[in-house]
Amino acid sequence: MKKLVIEGGRELSGTINISGAKNSVVALIPASILTKGKCVIHNVPAISDVDALMDIMKFLGSDIKYENETLYIDNKNVENKNIPDKYASKLRASYYFMGSLLGVYGKVNIASPGGCVIGSRPIDFHLKSFEKMGAKVKEVDNSFNITSNGLKATEVFFDFPSVGATINVMIAAVRAKGVTRILNAAREPEIENIANFLISMGAHIKGAGSGTIEIEGVNTLGDGEITVIPDRIEAGTYVIIGALLGKKLKIKGVISEHIDSLLYKLKEMGVSFKINGDTIVISKCKSFKPVNIKTTVYPGFPTDLGQPMSTLLTQCSGECVFEETIYENRLRHIPYLNAMGANINALDKKAVVFGPSQLRGRKVKATDLRAGASMLVAGMIAKGNTTVTNVEHLLRGYERIVDKLNDVGGNIKLLDE
Repeated sequence: MKKLVIEGGRELSGTINISGAKNSVVALIPASILTKGKCVIHNVPAISDVDALMDIMKFLGSDIKYENETLYIDNKNVENKNIPDKYASKLRASYYFMGSLLGVYGKVNIASPGGCVIGSRPIDFHLKSFEKMGAKVKEVDNSFNITSNGLKATEVFFDFPSVGATINVMIAAVRAKGVTRILNAAREPEIENIANFLISMGAHIKGAGSGTIEIEGVNTLGDGEITVIPDRIEAGTYVIIGALLGKKLKIKGVISEHIDSLLYKLKEMGVSFKINGDTIVISKCKSFKPVNIKTTVYPGFPTDLGQPMSTLLTQCSGECVFEETIYENRLRHIPYLNAMGANINALDKKAVVFGPSQLRGRKVKATDLRAGASMLVAGMIAKGNTTVTNVEHLLRGYERIVDKLNDVGGNIKLLDE
């Protein structure tokens, strides 16, 4: 187990470069299984989720190598094997192997996916969609056995625009017979990035990034190549930190349109920043106006930025309301913020934040990936030193986060407990 020790109150100046998007690359890697050819994925972040996916790929027989932020994948020797719990449980995104293996081989056996405990996050949409495409689904001993005699195109409507289900169905439909339509599809930028990768291999996909996606199945795919888009959640996290501690801090490699919802809220709070191409320059705001935050699907305020944003709300002058609408366990970090001196009343998925509060260093815990980001932000603005335990969660999603922050003036140590 690892921990962070953070010295609070340090001014940050310099440049932070944004890495490739975690939420994109975790689907791109399993999607490569659709071809027996070679794939190249650029701008791949060095995070533990990538390591876990590479382990699964190697287990299946893929020749996969990571060099200079690029993945080189050769799947000519891949075999369809049962993916056991020791691999699948390391991350949520292991479920993308359902779509890719089912699409190629007509069957898949995989243990239940793991990941952060931020809510029930059922995969019903995935499984019901596979069944509509002609597959049979059985759950036995915490594993899913999905089989088909060849997937058939269909029309899928999601009651909720699930990102994971949209991607998984899109991946599976690439090898299905006919034209599959996904209605009320998720619109996150990562979906378009994944579609472009599939198209580079020879897939026929229209509408990715919109509410309706059409996939015309093909019999075979060839080599593929893609560059992972910048991580909008990482960018947003550093922008939040810049609003609290920055002195002309530069966040470079950002697609600003991907974090419009955050930037609009920061303007509402009185935060000043400049956008120069792919760079956001931001300095500490002296007084934050209160705002309300409600997380929702893209292009609304992202659930993955809700927890670090809730730390920023503790510095607003007045009452703020934070409401999480996606996952029921996104507020498990609130007791730790209160222990540091915040004044937050939380019930179910809503929290009322009274501020501003002087946070003080304490020993706290990262209960999940984005809660870890919240605790990191809290430690950086707190008086004294903060120790954050269980930071393996944080390292799953932020490449070189300690080095990046120390390079611009932070004082953070990553230590073994």
